[in-house]
Amino acid sequence: MSSLENYSPVLLALFATLFTWFMTALGAFMVFFTKEINREFLDTSLGFTAGIMLAASFWSLLSPAIEMSEHLGIFGLILVGIGFLSGGLFLSGLDKIIPHLHRGLSYNEAEGIKTTWHKNRLMLLAVTLHNIPEGLAVGVLFGALSFEFSNSALISAIALTIGMGIQNFPEGLAVSFPLRGEGLSRKKSFYYGQLSAVVEPIFGVIGALMVTFFTQLLPFSLSFAAGAMVFVVIEEIIPECYIHGNIDKATIAAIFGFTLMMILDVALG
Repeated sequence: MSSLENYSPVLLALFATLFTWFMTALGAFMVFFTKEINREFLDTSLGFTAGIMLAASFWSLLSPAIEMSEHLGIFGLILVGIGFLSGGLFLSGLDKIIPHLHRGLSYNEAEGIKTTWHKNRLMLLAVTLHNIPEGLAVGVLFGALSFEFSNSALISAIALTIGMGIQNFPEGLAVSFPLRGEGLSRKKSFYYGQLSAVVEPIFGVIGALMVTFFTQLLPFSLSFAAGAMVFVVIEEIIPECYIHGNIDKATIAAIFGFTLMMILDVALG
């Protein structure tokens, strides 16, 4: 692990988020083998995704932010709280501005600024919005290595990357297969499926750069990413995996996802 100390945290963040993008692309690639995917399986997978993201929000981001700001007393907690709220409000703001359509909803239920864009493009933008905080979270955690490089901090960042990669696989399925079901070719369904995660390397680098140049913002940045991820889980993932009635299976899967990410972060980090 110590050999990685020679690499820039920004470069490590890029490599990590390229991996999370690759896992999305791998899930989307499954569209070449079959046209349909069982809805119950898909909802269960999305529940699993929600659990991983919730656990990562606390164990990988919010808890370290609180520990880093303990020396500030109540002001540190306020700083972390403001960061958490800001992350959620930031995503909420993007949600109201950028045209998008959550999967499973009709075209006239599109959110954001009104547009004549095709339904497929609006669905793609919804998932793209979802992937912004994931890339930001990984980038911020790797960027923290510029503040204090240690094997435990590096392993924690790697654990988050693994967790995000695991949950990105079903996300790739959740984008490409509905598009295939609506008549798009396998090639286009795969293309749009992997394209939804391209923002992860972009925001991973942005997050790492932000922390590298402004290390004093680290607790705020960590809690900001946590708030953004929690917003995505509550706003998009949970409603989608419940809308088809697979509530129990999706909930149990979320608990398993939370447990897996908790073990990854605590045991490895």
